[in-house]
Amino acid sequence: MTTWVDNPEGGRARGPAAVARAWVEVLVRPTRFFQTGVAPGDQAPGLVFAVCVAVAFAGSRFVLDPATIPTAFGGPGVSAAVSLLFVAVFVAPAALHLTAALQTVLLILLVRDRAGISETVQVLAYASAPCALAGAPVPALRAVCALYGAGLLALGIREVHDTTTGRAVAATALPAALVFGYGFRGFAAAETLLAQWYVI
Repeated sequence: MTTWVDNPEGGRARGPAAVARAWVEVLVRPTRFFQTGVAPGDQAPGLVFAVCVAVAFAGSRFVLDPATIPTAFGGPGVSAAVSLLFVAVFVAPAALHLTAALQTVLLILLVRDRAGISETVQVLAYASAPCALAGAPVPALRAVCALYGAGLLALGIREVHDTTTGRAVAATALPAALVFGYGFRGFAAAETLLAQWYVI
């Protein structure tokens, strides 16, 4: 189980400022971040980070494209609030840990000497950093965020599990497709861009 009170040596600090700092660091200095910011048994900051990214993604979608707000909970305001709560409490944690389980199976098949499941969860969480910006209805931005996230995932797996780039890319291809292609709408954005270019 994760530790929410103690701060394991080498792990991430807690709090809003720490989340913001981690977001900037993983975008600007990802190799250094994955080498120093991922610690065994320190899933809690990563989980909080992933929830923040998911809420930022969904919230910006609702604000910038109100048509995406579910209508099952009454008015738009109530529906948006309930949907964001659902994303934070259920969708983001479940998606993170299910994807981590899949990623772990793939690592078992491809990487002999690897780090633990906790580190895999953290890598997946922090790799989602670019997608905090992917809620805007701009296909090019969303596609870039998805590609950057997939690249961060492969880089993080390579650094944390001490494997080769080729094995990291092979191990992360399916999880990246699920998380960034479908979850953060990267594939839909790419299809929109291709359709636009084809018309032009």
